[in-house]
Amino acid sequence: MIALFALYVIVEVAALVAVGSAIGVLWTVLLLIAGSAAGLILVRGQGRRVMEGLRSASRGERSPGGAVADGVLFAIGSVAMFVPGLVTTAFGILLLLPPTRWVLRPLVMLAAARWMPTVATAAGRMRPTVIDGEIVSDAPTRPTYGGPPSATVLEGQIVDIDGQDFQKPVR
Repeated sequence: MIALFALYVIVEVAALVAVGSAIGVLWTVLLLIAGSAAGLILVRGQGRRVMEGLRSASRGERSPGGAVADGVLFAIGSVAMFVPGLVTTAFGILLLLPPTRWVLRPLVMLAAARWMPTVATAAGRMRPTVIDGEIVSDAPTRPTYGGPPSATVLEGQIVDIDGQDFQKPVR
């Protein structure tokens, strides 16, 4: 982690020195300010667009993998905008632009596919108990705990996580 931070500092200082030598200190400062302003405008506009993509994926109108990949790339680009420096600002702006996200989306989905079996295995152990049943509308009315009578009665059987039937009707 320390080596990564040292690499970041070296790259940012080298970029500032190179750009400052080429265009001057004042123009370099103005470039930093302009990059931050452009990044903030992109974060606002693209944030709405990414959220709409996630909503449409939740409604089944779009691929959920693509929407999540866009969200990940947007999040990385947004964080890069808050890290000071020319290189991180340029990197953040690139990730906030839709064409760049479109190009990088398959790579993010590929990386997620390699990582997901581990997550799926861990999540598989957390599955709840399933109660398989149906609503019986002509069942007699029973009072609920101190409340008014309830006309909805559920009948079914408790099924274990592995699909084993307990053969105990639940009513």
